[in-house]
Amino acid sequence: METVLQANSISKIYKSGSNETVAVDDISLSVGKGEFIAIVGPSGSGKTTMLAILAALLTPTHGEVSIDNIDLRNMSEKQRVKFRREKIGFTFQSNNLLPFLNVRENVEMMLRLNNTYTPESKEYGLDLLYRLGMEDRLNYLPNQLSGGQRQRVTIARALVHNPSLVLADEPTASLDTERAYQVVKIFSDLIHEQKKAGIIVTHDLRMCIYVDRVIQMMDGKIENILSTRQEIDDFMACG
Repeated sequence: METVLQANSISKIYKSGSNETVAVDDISLSVGKGEFIAIVGPSGSGKTTMLAILAALLTPTHGEVSIDNIDLRNMSEKQRVKFRREKIGFTFQSNNLLPFLNVRENVEMMLRLNNTYTPESKEYGLDLLYRLGMEDRLNYLPNQLSGGQRQRVTIARALVHNPSLVLADEPTASLDTERAYQVVKIFSDLIHEQKKAGIIVTHDLRMCIYVDRVIQMMDGKIENILSTRQEIDDFMACG
């Protein structure tokens, strides 16, 4: 499996006077094409901080992160912004859809930001929305959609610009069980079919049914890695 994301000995330390808080403590991780992993752990375990580092939103105190063999360490902030926009797709709990744009326009905005708005990319965006069951909501504004529908739009927006890495931070936190399963299954299917590297941070262990590996974090460290279907199923049953 070709590696998309490689993180080596990542640490994030926050200092306040003489006090230090280690949010992420010497973590190494790789994710390949077509691989979907879950990062789980209690509140304060460091999983969201780790995701922000992998998303190039935070700079680690120690260690290195590369995406598509491109080292992020020496990038300027301007270069990071461009890199995130082109190489990374985001699906977060707060979907950040633009309230004055309809469903189709919210997805196409990512293409316009990347200067890749073409008839072909526009058609691809529509294909994603159809695949996600949003064909009858294309002209709806975000406030006219349910929570599950808004998350489907954010999935389309996260994938439309053909990123290498797709990240989701608690995307089902505000959804009921049925809609949560629907959203994560669709997300998983698209990651696998399109050969993206995908990471979801979730507190809902039931969603791990759709992932290939589960990484448990505790106190900023990786506590356990579950790599087989049986291990994941046993973990879900105990959770």
